[in-house]
Amino acid sequence: MGDSHSHASVRHSYDTVAEEYALRLHEELAGKPLDRALLRALLERSEPGTAVADLGCGPGHVAAWLAAQGATAVGIDLSTGMIEAGRRRYRDVDFREGDLLALPAADEEFGAAVALYSVIHLAPGELRTAFTEARRVLRPDGLLLVAFHVGEELRHLDEWWGHEVDVDFHFHEPARIAGLLEEAGFTVEMRMERSPYAHEADTRRAYLLARRAAA
Repeated sequence: MGDSHSHASVRHSYDTVAEEYALRLHEELAGKPLDRALLRALLERSEPGTAVADLGCGPGHVAAWLAAQGATAVGIDLSTGMIEAGRRRYRDVDFREGDLLALPAADEEFGAAVALYSVIHLAPGELRTAFTEARRVLRPDGLLLVAFHVGEELRHLDEWWGHEVDVDFHFHEPARIAGLLEEAGFTVEMRMERSPYAHEADTRRAYLLARRAAA
């Protein structure tokens, strides 16, 4: 499914930077108060102890934070290197290697899910498939929190922290993401944008909270 060459490049690129990524970003949420607030709201509105999926989890620091709040956290990522880095650090997270377009999860397995800056590596034509997959693995009324960079830009990296990579970053307009979520069977309940924190890349950030329709 999707552009296999592009996905292979993303996988290889994240494999290449996995260990450094984990070292640099393992405390990332400590400097993101709005993100933490949104994640807490997601958990408060989900069944206590429910399984929560982190879609595109990287080395698992967000999944580990969710687990620390009492959730049964499952981290899913395309990169073997990221999954291995997460397993070494976070024993209380169930890590699974898999693609956002074909998630390694059962129908209605999760009570909630997050996709924080993972859809930025999907081509625009793949987003609807990814959101349909997210709906498949969520229980009726399950919540999905999606975060991404705002705009229509395509950025490419061929070097990252001194490592050779080949990875694209797609920016998205919130209205388009909201429309695709609704087409995939979600009801968008919240939209928020914020400016970057001082330690982040200089991009505007968007967050959409969507609920899976029961029918």
